[in-house]
Amino acid sequence: MTQPPHDEPTADSPEELREQVARTRSELGETVEALAAKADVKSRVKEKSAQVKEQTAVKAGAVKEQTAAKAEAVKEQTAAKAADLAHQVQDKLPEPVKDTAAKAVEQARATAAQAGQLWEEKAPEPVRQKAAQGGRMARDNRGVLLGAAAAATLVLWLSRRSRKG
Repeated sequence: MTQPPHDEPTADSPEELREQVARTRSELGETVEALAAKADVKSRVKEKSAQVKEQTAVKAGAVKEQTAAKAEAVKEQTAAKAADLAHQVQDKLPEPVKDTAAKAVEQARATAAQAGQLWEEKAPEPVRQKAAQGGRMARDNRGVLLGAAAAATLVLWLSRRSRKG
């Protein structure tokens, strides 16, 4: 038989011996369960995989929010710079060019009004509906159209200036 460990006294009675055996069995069972859990690589890999997946989802969400915020900031900065540049171009245009452009706009409006009346009288209904739809799209994208008009005015002014010089 084996000798008891030196730090544990031997049992004085059969009852104490039964208690020691029960306690030892319980400790041994816990030890076996812990060893089995460590040996179950498949479960440990699944747990670790779930943890990594959760951490990745959290980080991806944070990156997505940061990217959206930065994109919005860049969009706002770009719009502000474009508006500032458009104002600078308008400020640098000489008065004769501005006057000519204003007169051209007035003439275009008058001509457009005349064309509109003629259009209403002569155009078939399906064509008028399509034209109305195009007008709505132009109003919805007014900023783009104004930017294109400003760029065209600048090109016209620069070409006239280069011919004179």
